[in-house]
Amino acid sequence: MTKFTDLNLDPKVLKAISEAGYEHPTPIQAGAIPHALQGKDVLGIAQTGTGKTASFTLPMITMLAKGRARARMPRSLVLCPTRELAAQVAENFDTYAKYVKLTKALLIGGVSFKEQDMLIDRGVDVLIATPGRLLDHFERGKLLLTGVQIMVVDEADRMLDMGFIPDIERIFSLTPFTRQTLFFSATMAPEIERITNTFLSAPARIEVARQATTGENITQGVVMFKGSRKDREPSEKRRLLRDLIEAEGEALTNAIVFCNRKVDVDIVAKSLKKYGLDAAPIHGDLDQSTRTRTLDGFRDGSLKLLVASDVAARGLDVPSVSHVFNFDVPSHAEDYVHRIGRTGRAGRNGKAVMICIPRDEKNLADIEKLVEKPIPRLDAPAGSATADPAEDIAAEDTTASSSRSRSSRSSSSRSSSSSRSSSSSRSSAPRESAAPRETEEAAAPAAPAREEAPKPERSPSRGRSSSRGSDNATPGMGDHMPSFIALSFEERKAV
Repeated sequence: MTKFTDLNLDPKVLKAISEAGYEHPTPIQAGAIPHALQGKDVLGIAQTGTGKTASFTLPMITMLAKGRARARMPRSLVLCPTRELAAQVAENFDTYAKYVKLTKALLIGGVSFKEQDMLIDRGVDVLIATPGRLLDHFERGKLLLTGVQIMVVDEADRMLDMGFIPDIERIFSLTPFTRQTLFFSATMAPEIERITNTFLSAPARIEVARQATTGENITQGVVMFKGSRKDREPSEKRRLLRDLIEAEGEALTNAIVFCNRKVDVDIVAKSLKKYGLDAAPIHGDLDQSTRTRTLDGFRDGSLKLLVASDVAARGLDVPSVSHVFNFDVPSHAEDYVHRIGRTGRAGRNGKAVMICIPRDEKNLADIEKLVEKPIPRLDAPAGSATADPAEDIAAEDTTASSSRSRSSRSSSSRSSSSSRSSSSSRSSAPRESAAPRETEEAAAPAAPAREEAPKPERSPSRGRSSSRGSDNATPGMGDHMPSFIALSFEERKAV
C-alpha cells in the first residue's frame, strides 16, 4: 500500500502529516499528488469525504516552500464556494504547514476589509477566498493576481450551483496563462466540463470513484411520510424527526440535520431544543461570528445536533459525525451525495436517514437515478404518533402562530366593526314597542328637539300621497312640493 513517504513530499510536510496521525494517502491523494508535484494541471473527481483538500494542500506547501511572496501579489490562490469550506482549507494549511514558513490570508465575507487588507499588503504565499470577496478586494485596487503560480478551484460543482461560474471565469482571466490549475469536485456537470476544457491544459484526470456515488460505509434509508392534515404536516414531520433521533439511542453521538429552507432551519432547531435535544442552527443569514461559534461547538462535542442549510453540506470536516438526517429531500440530487458525505468520513461507518413527503417523491426518484440504486424504505419508529397536540403546533411554529394571531386580530376587528354597524342600524330603525323606547329615553340624556319630533310615516309609493288632501308631507319633497304632484291620476287627466 502506498505511503505518504512514497509521494516525494517535503520532509517538513511529512513530519506534520505524521503528527496529524496519517500514514497512508487516500486514493484521490495518491493519484493527484504526484501529478501536481510535476506541475501538471489536475482534474480530480471523488466523492465527498475522501480527502480532496489534502490532495492540493500537500503539494502546494511542498512547491511553495521555496520562494518569497510580494506585497498584494499572492503566489497561490484557492477558491471555495462557502465561508465554511474556505475556513476548513485554511485549517488544513495550518496543520500541514506548521514546519514551513508560509504566510496565508483568508478572504471571506463577514470579516473586516481592513484586517484582510493588512495581510495582503504584507504579501501572502497562499490566498484562500470566496469568489465574491476576492473580486471585492480586486476592484478596490488592493489585490493583484498576476503573480499566481498555482490556482485551485475546490468543489467546482457547488460553484456552479451557487452561480459563481461567471466570477470564476473572470478570475481565471486575471491570472497568468502559465499558472498551474487544480480542479476538484465530487460531481462534474456539463458546464463544469466546459470550464475545465477552456482553462485547464492537458489535465491529468483522477477519478477514483464513479461520479455521484455514495460511500459504501454509509447506511442509508428513507421514511415515507404523509401528514394527517395539510396544516398539521409540518408539526407532525418535526415530531417524526425527534422520534427518529431518539430511536438511534446511544449509537447517535452527534448528527447534522439538513433542511432546504433557512426558515425551516430555525424552526426545526427551536423544536428540537424545546423538547430537550441539544441543537443549534447554522445558515447563510447568520453573522460569521455566530456561524463560527456554532461550528466550533459542534466540532469539540459541546453541541450534539447541528441543524443546517446546504451551506454546511460542503467543507464540514468533522470525522466523527455518526448520523445525517435529511429533514427535507434535496431539490438537487447532487446535494444528497454531499449531505450524507458529512458522515462515514475517514473510513468510519455512518448512517443517513431521510424523510420524504408525497410532493418530494419526484426528487427522491431523481436521487435514486443519480446514485443508480434504490434507497431502502424504513418504517417510522414504533409508537411514533401521527398527530401532534394543538399546543405543540402553536408552540413550535412561531411563524404560523404569529400569522394566525394577526389573522385572528383582523377577524376580531372586522367582527367588532360589523357588530357596531349592525347595532347602529338596529338603533336607527323605528321601535315597534313603546315601553323599551320610554325606558331608553328616561335613562339617556335629552335628545335634540329635531329628534323628538314625530317622524312621518312613509307612503307606499315614494313621492305620492296615499290620499288627496292628506296632511302628511311626501318624504323627500320638503315644504315646496308643487300642488299638482298630490293629484291622483284621474284628477290630472281632468285638468
